[in-house]
Amino acid sequence: MTCVVLVTEELAPAAIDVLTTDFEVRTVDGTDRPALLNALTEAEAVIVRSATRIDAEALSSAPHLRVVARAGVGLDNVDIPAATARGVLVVNAPTSNIISAAEQAVALLLATARHTAGASAALKAGRWRRSAYTGVEVHGKTVGVVGLGRIGVLVAQRMAAFGTNLIAYDPYVQPARAAQLGVRLVTLDELIRESDFISVHLPRTPETLGLIGEKELAVVKPGVRIVNAARGGLVDERALAAAIADGRVAGAGLDVFETEPLTDSPLFAFDTVTVTPHLGASTVEAQDKAGLAVARSVRQALRGEFVPEAVNVRAGGAVDEDVRPLLPLAEKLGRVFTAVAGGVAARITVEVRGEVATHDVGVLGLATTKGLFTSVVEERVTYVNAPQLAAGRGVAVELATSEDAGEHESLIAVRGALADGRTISVAGAGGKLVEVDGFELDLPAEGVLLFFRYRDRPGVVGRIGTTLGRAGVNIAAMQVARRVAGGEALMTLTVDSSIDPDLLARVADEIGSSNSAVVDLRAD
Repeated sequence: MTCVVLVTEELAPAAIDVLTTDFEVRTVDGTDRPALLNALTEAEAVIVRSATRIDAEALSSAPHLRVVARAGVGLDNVDIPAATARGVLVVNAPTSNIISAAEQAVALLLATARHTAGASAALKAGRWRRSAYTGVEVHGKTVGVVGLGRIGVLVAQRMAAFGTNLIAYDPYVQPARAAQLGVRLVTLDELIRESDFISVHLPRTPETLGLIGEKELAVVKPGVRIVNAARGGLVDERALAAAIADGRVAGAGLDVFETEPLTDSPLFAFDTVTVTPHLGASTVEAQDKAGLAVARSVRQALRGEFVPEAVNVRAGGAVDEDVRPLLPLAEKLGRVFTAVAGGVAARITVEVRGEVATHDVGVLGLATTKGLFTSVVEERVTYVNAPQLAAGRGVAVELATSEDAGEHESLIAVRGALADGRTISVAGAGGKLVEVDGFELDLPAEGVLLFFRYRDRPGVVGRIGTTLGRAGVNIAAMQVARRVAGGEALMTLTVDSSIDPDLLARVADEIGSSNSAVVDLRAD
């Protein structure tokens, strides 16, 4: 019997051609909920864009479903945990729109520099006002790129052709890699103070939300122009409007907003602000690429082949049954390492010890690499793209094995040296954290973990508990590790809720912590 592929929104003809050769392609309006649920009863694959919602209800209506494909980058309209629980593969087209998104950022930057939108609107309204729309050249200016992921790199490469001085902020990219791109890495504060143009290219996370806010906009280089074509909320829109009104910021180009759709904003009152309704991926080419990419993935999945773009596949190929249980721990150790380090080392060694080391444990290095980047890059990190993300940031991940695990049946350790000379290490065994920077622990690697290094002295535990308690944060578990009384100590806490950066900083300041970090190990 021929497999049924259900297409719920418009797809490029070339993508349809890829599917019709081997499968029966049916169409339905994905926004018509009853029709969608009915059509899913016989589907083995469904291809959606952004308007169709594939949630637990839809999945339960599709007993034969094997793959959900999103012809685009985001997956907000797909319930990935529900799909995974039902054994349904989820794929998207993560690189389909990166060129379009980069070009949109450059277009907004140029439009902001030359007042293109305002001048066009004035002329169409019958006003010939040349002197009112005098712009600035991009040549010779300093362009600050916030985030050197794939899109940020493309923007930097394109701006280099304009003869600009390129600087960037990205604590997870090595200076050598940036130098290869002709970019000088700086701190965020330096970028804010030095840039004539700022273009933001980061994921939206609790740490990046409001990254450029009132405090940052108070110290910008006078006349700076700011572009955000990445994620809404990275630039505080009200603070930006105030900075433009005060004359600190000369203009802005925005394709994304904290709340979408958005039809009214203080920013809309300024002729120097160019706004577009989230058009980063809205090109014919990006849409065609997305359709073709997911059509090929669907074909591979229905043929039983390995699908590189799968976002909910733990690893490709067979994984030894003795190795498989260690995958979650390896990934969590990568996340803990990045959190404790506050960055990524140029070279990281993943040590796998115990009898398990007699098997092929390469997938554990892959899992650790996935964890290293999960919280710090814009795109969803998978077992497939983790090595590319590491290579793109100049991070070498090595694997070492030993059959000696000491008192443990098996142990995974992650070690790396940072650019500032610090050496960071974390280790885990049996689903627990057993070591952080030489401090011995015995704490489940789960939940929200807080780390504080400080001088051992009486009263610290109480002060931390009081500060967190006043903030409504409950402590589920706590351990204090120290080498000698009165020396340096490491406190690790498991708490029941997320911790924002301001609260973490407040607690650290309260106890005089020399280094603090938070990592959320709860399921994504």
